[in-house]
Amino acid sequence: MRAVESVATQAEVGEIIVVNDQSTDRTGAILAELASRIPKLKILNTGDALPPGWAGKNYAVSIGAAAAKSDWLLFTDADTYHLHGSTRRALCDAVEHDAVLVSYSPEQEMGGFWERALIPFVYCRLANKFSFARVNDRAQPDAAANGQFLLLLRDVYEKLGGHTAIAGQILEDVALARRVKSAGYGIYFTAPIGTVRTRMYRSFRAMWQGWTKNLYPLMGGKPTAVWLEIGDVFPWLEFLILSLLWIESARKHAAPMWFLPAIAAALLAGRAFRYGIDLYRNLYPISYIKYYVAGVCLYCAALVTSWWKNTHGAVHWKGRVYPAKTA
Repeated sequence: MRAVESVATQAEVGEIIVVNDQSTDRTGAILAELASRIPKLKILNTGDALPPGWAGKNYAVSIGAAAAKSDWLLFTDADTYHLHGSTRRALCDAVEHDAVLVSYSPEQEMGGFWERALIPFVYCRLANKFSFARVNDRAQPDAAANGQFLLLLRDVYEKLGGHTAIAGQILEDVALARRVKSAGYGIYFTAPIGTVRTRMYRSFRAMWQGWTKNLYPLMGGKPTAVWLEIGDVFPWLEFLILSLLWIESARKHAAPMWFLPAIAAALLAGRAFRYGIDLYRNLYPISYIKYYVAGVCLYCAALVTSWWKNTHGAVHWKGRVYPAKTA
């Protein structure tokens, strides 16, 4: 596992605790081989049954945190690759920004069409919603973090109840950040280049399950937020207004038939241009603008599906089913 090997190269990391959460593949054998050559690696298992009220990841990381002995806890995922110096940078950022929680949004590795269409679009929308400047400002209520790289001072983690306090939260990283921020502590959240990388999903099914699990709570966890978000990314309202104006104009002045398609094309071009700016600001290749139409459609479909799963259906993730909490 490249995650373990990359963490093992960090000089500041004194112990590595991997929690094997009922894996059914070769994870156990791979971890045993890694442990034979990485002395500071310790392997724990979650057991057969998930305690009532817990989400799987929260329970697993709580076991790891309880076994850790360090002053700082670095939570990370198995799909994350830590470049040389990432832990040192995070500890320096904690001191420089007077933060007890430092979190990095990793660079995204994307292998296929659907990944390039949806993932940059999602992260550009999240960047609009979760401003790093507001999250990092103690005077603002905004709080966010990314569980793929989340460094937290152990004393604060325990004082706030750790993952036990957010046991059933699907979006545990944001929930943890909110508890830290609301308690008056500093957060530093950013997206550095050359520090952390990840390929989150290796199939369309996994990507769909992942984002339909997270998007609704990420966008506010309220139905009105879903429809406002869709209205912001999909130019249906502008097109409807212009269509009505064209119809009225056609009735009075016989407007040409090509006018409406031209307006639609202009709206699409304008939205695509705005997306290109978002890609540039968030350090994605401008060439990904060619996925704009697919990205919009996938994003809106995933957001609506996420709303339904989280309020009326059930969230399926990593072989477990979490009942909806109807909003």
